[in-house]
Amino acid sequence: MATTIALVDDDRNILTSLTVALEAEGFHVRTYADGERALEALTAKPADLAVLDIKMPRLDGMEVLRRLREVTDMPVIFLTSKDDEIDELLGLKMGADDYVSKPFSQRLLIERIRTILRRYHAAREHERRQGDSGEKGETLIERGRLKLDPARHYVSWDDKEVKLTVTEFLILQALAYRPGHVKSRDQLMDAAYSDDIHVDDRTIDSHIKRLRKKFRAVDPDFKAIETLYGVGYRFRDQPRA
Repeated sequence: MATTIALVDDDRNILTSLTVALEAEGFHVRTYADGERALEALTAKPADLAVLDIKMPRLDGMEVLRRLREVTDMPVIFLTSKDDEIDELLGLKMGADDYVSKPFSQRLLIERIRTILRRYHAAREHERRQGDSGEKGETLIERGRLKLDPARHYVSWDDKEVKLTVTEFLILQALAYRPGHVKSRDQLMDAAYSDDIHVDDRTIDSHIKRLRKKFRAVDPDFKAIETLYGVGYRFRDQPRA
């Protein structure tokens, strides 16, 4: 069966254009023009993934997500206004999986959808194997105070969870995989985006800024992501204070 994507947005143009793009990629699409109808339908029958606009009349995306999380762990991507960090941080704490800012590239959104679905299914398979055999995952990355679990898309610093978007997670994973080794912006873009997605290299700087901000929310002295001006970035673990 085709993977089902639910689109929830009060902008009919976005619903129409995204439906055409997703169906061309082989997805089945369900569309909803308001949060109340979407919540009722997705509670009764969840999709494989939902794309929710945050700012909608009657019932906004935040409230739809809050109520959905009471009944399903279906992956959710938020569509949000550019650089709205308050919405982003709140949504991640409530259980959103990623963000795409308006105006957005349809190719980028489709790539985010594919990435999240791969991670979601890998996590379900990982949990199933653990239930069957009690085996421990082999993909956990531990770098001193940092822990990353790619199968569960889980990150912690000093055992305190840090909520990251998919893009932020992929950038951090690329840096932490080889501590002390410098990664250029181009290398980090390759790690976070597919070959057919083109973004400005300064986009990486914005992601690094947000990564630092999120880690400093749990540790004000976080300095593990270093900038080498004119070269790139590297991860160095820092000892506990």
